[in-house]
Amino acid sequence: MAEPPRLIFTGNVIVDVVLTIDRLPEAGSDTLASSSRLTAGGGFNTMAAARRDGLPVTFLGRYGQGPFGAIVHAALGAEGIEAAQPALPDLDSGYCVVLVDGSAERTFVTWVGAEGRLGRADLDLAEVRPGDIVYVSGYSLAHPANAAAIPGWLRELPPAARVITDPSPLIATLDPATLAEVMARTDVFSANARESRHLTGTGEPGDAAARLVGSIRPGGFVVVRDGPHGCWLAGDNLGRLPVHVPGFTVPVVDTTGAGDTHCGVLAAALARGLTPLEAARRANAAAALAVTRPGPATAPPAAAIDAFLRDIGGTDGPGD
Repeated sequence: MAEPPRLIFTGNVIVDVVLTIDRLPEAGSDTLASSSRLTAGGGFNTMAAARRDGLPVTFLGRYGQGPFGAIVHAALGAEGIEAAQPALPDLDSGYCVVLVDGSAERTFVTWVGAEGRLGRADLDLAEVRPGDIVYVSGYSLAHPANAAAIPGWLRELPPAARVITDPSPLIATLDPATLAEVMARTDVFSANARESRHLTGTGEPGDAAARLVGSIRPGGFVVVRDGPHGCWLAGDNLGRLPVHVPGFTVPVVDTTGAGDTHCGVLAAALARGLTPLEAARRANAAAALAVTRPGPATAPPAAAIDAFLRDIGGTDGPGD
């Protein structure tokens, strides 16, 4: 019997220091937060979303020893996510200060720790099987050691293993040659509207998706996430024109981790054999549910996504 597919995650897990404020203070001034919390974040949100939607997950990134590393390790265990690496003994995990303002928008400031030390030997610890889905994050590609190791490792993956790449909000800082090399082995490229605009120069998400198709592996597809408007898909097997998969109207509490939820559930849906359009609709539903709760790791369980799709009059099929 064939082994079930897994998500092999090469991105970063850090600790989010989340502060809720009315508005960002002016430079040189101060403000008081109405709430605060420490929680595993970064790539943890994507892995948790995939795991809660039924996909086994192996975390291939690095984490440290120290108070933040302990939070990361405990969170992985609580979600049933396998950690392929031991903790680095000489360095703690990094952290991110997340400022969530009154409009539910979030602003990040990040300090890099052990997650920035992923090398080729670390990647080789995972035996990637043909049915697996490998996830690459631009956050990881922003670190020199990780960026040096990942492209060559991707080239040697089994041809049947699929690669999902999310360029992350750090896209403007990534080495274009490294990103191009990663995209050449990418089967699903998922970016938000801002990131796709940076890569293509167009503010039209559908047009951006269509322009990016030529940069990924033949037969793959591009997703451009457009917040509450849903997402746009384009690919060799989706016809000549980009396809819009509508989003869902929900009360927004916190948008932190919505894109991560979308990517994780997209991976889980594809692993179960859903079509790109079906997977995107399910990912839209999961992201909508995620923003109705204070974050960041607010990805819903599979049963909640199923119920939401039933209640709005559909299943996992494509939108209108």
